[in-house]
Amino acid sequence: MFESAELGHKADKATWARQVPKLREALLGAQGEVLHAARFPVIVLVGGVDGAGSGETVNLLNEWMDPRHITTHAMGAPSEVDRAHPPMWRFWQALPPKGKLGIFFGSWYTAPIVERAYGKTRKAELSAQIDEIARFEKMLTNEGALLVKLWFHLSKKAQRTRLRSLEKDPDTRWRVTASEWKRFDVYDELRSVSEQTLRMTSSPEAPWCVIEGADARYRGLTAGRTLLAAMKKRLADEARTPAIGAKEKAPARISAIDDAHVLRALDMTRTIKKKKYESELEHWQGQLNLLSRHPKFRELSVVAAFEGIDAAGKGGAIRRITGALDARTYQVIPIAAPAEEERAQPYLWRFWRHVPGRGRVAIFDRSWYGRVLVERVEGFCSPADWMRAYQEICDFEDQLVRNGAVLAKFWLTVTKEEQLRRFKDREKTRWKRFKITPDDWRNREKWDAYEHAACEMFDRTSTEAAPWTLVAGNDKNYARIKVLKTLCERIERA
Repeated sequence: MFESAELGHKADKATWARQVPKLREALLGAQGEVLHAARFPVIVLVGGVDGAGSGETVNLLNEWMDPRHITTHAMGAPSEVDRAHPPMWRFWQALPPKGKLGIFFGSWYTAPIVERAYGKTRKAELSAQIDEIARFEKMLTNEGALLVKLWFHLSKKAQRTRLRSLEKDPDTRWRVTASEWKRFDVYDELRSVSEQTLRMTSSPEAPWCVIEGADARYRGLTAGRTLLAAMKKRLADEARTPAIGAKEKAPARISAIDDAHVLRALDMTRTIKKKKYESELEHWQGQLNLLSRHPKFRELSVVAAFEGIDAAGKGGAIRRITGALDARTYQVIPIAAPAEEERAQPYLWRFWRHVPGRGRVAIFDRSWYGRVLVERVEGFCSPADWMRAYQEICDFEDQLVRNGAVLAKFWLTVTKEEQLRRFKDREKTRWKRFKITPDDWRNREKWDAYEHAACEMFDRTSTEAAPWTLVAGNDKNYARIKVLKTLCERIERA
């Protein structure tokens, strides 16, 4: 892959003077069309060999286009806040919305390549990281992002010459540090690992463009042309594709895998007497409080996701959790229909932005499972979208758990008769009326469809690291104790 970038490509001054104005005009025009359409974001990854001119090229792109609609992220070593979250968290925070350009100067490729080149990881670990990156990029492109990946290459001889030249010039000496020369010492290892990584992650949706970095004019023109071609092609494709319109019609019946129905196997008669409930509530809330103040809790985070049938008691269960915690340590995130800002990002973005750091608790009232529940049943997304969501959700949860999160997923359910009783009670009680909406009644008519979708969701996303806990909620007190006890046991085990 790198051999073709070592052919000594150059661009003379006349070519530069003649082509740059036209290229800049075309780039500005394409950027304006992307901004006006607001149908997709443009994500530009810039990587390569030290001294190959990636920094100068990023500056050129900002100069040639409108920098007000470009966000440039120099992804160096992770900060203390970054290290308290999963490694991909900081990249999710920086993703550009639809219509904007985001340039990543250093990206999710940097750490895996450097760590492998220095022998800090094994070949199998690099392969696993590459697979994870490939799935992440596939998710981005499936969500509509245009991904442009530029790799700037220099031969070993050219890199030595370039670093020495930068070091001699007082104006550029600051750019060459001991770390650059240290990486030069492992040039051969870095080249080998980089080439392997680029070959394995160059896909039809997100191909790599390897650019020889020895000649400044050539690399600048090549990078600009590559970005322009990608934007123009995507704009042409978008023009031939009608805008997403009304929701798709949902299938008449949605069946779970092998038609298993674990919800119907739940014992909905489970109850707990009031006196015992009060005793158990005091015990488990006290236990949760002690666990949250344990010294080792600072090494963990807790993510609790609540899903279930309407009026099954999610809010009451959540309040019993928060009643045991210091308000400074937790956040409750209610999930409703996505806001305009959230619709401009990949589906999982609005959940990644709330991922807690170590020592913190995040409680999601509804969650990322909306795509395979509400959006699926109501036809708000295509079958292709919700079918691929199972793997994307499992990847998301796996990253949380590997970073030390205790992930507890609760499905609260009631019988159809109990739900009807609670709905009517809410309508009669003044301070409960806000809890009942026309959507609740409408969803009740699709009871079977939601149950079947939920059963398939359990089958595809209940893993050893992130199992589902199904809670029979006809007796609210029993459900609350079940939730508290399960959460305490999961934290204590961790």
